[in-house]
Amino acid sequence: MSDQSNSPERSPEQIQAEIEATRAEMGETVAAVAERADVKKQAKQKVEEIKEQASTKAEHAPSAVRENPVPVAAVAIFIAGVVIGRISRR
Repeated sequence: MSDQSNSPERSPEQIQAEIEATRAEMGETVAAVAERADVKKQAKQKVEEIKEQASTKAEHAPSAVRENPVPVAAVAIFIAGVVIGRISRR
């Protein structure tokens, strides 16, 4: 509150204005708390963020493979070895 809140010479209009300002501030606070408490909405937002990140990485993946083919080939060979090893055990 302002310094005028302790002044005994406040007019009813000033008091009413302070009350309205406090109500508005409390309304914003309650809305913010409700927003944070909405777990389902928070989860949906997080899913959207992850989808966007995955999409961005997928767009850049082909150029990364062209720039670094050796690590990609090594990972592919490793995965192929694991798959062949599991098939041969059956």
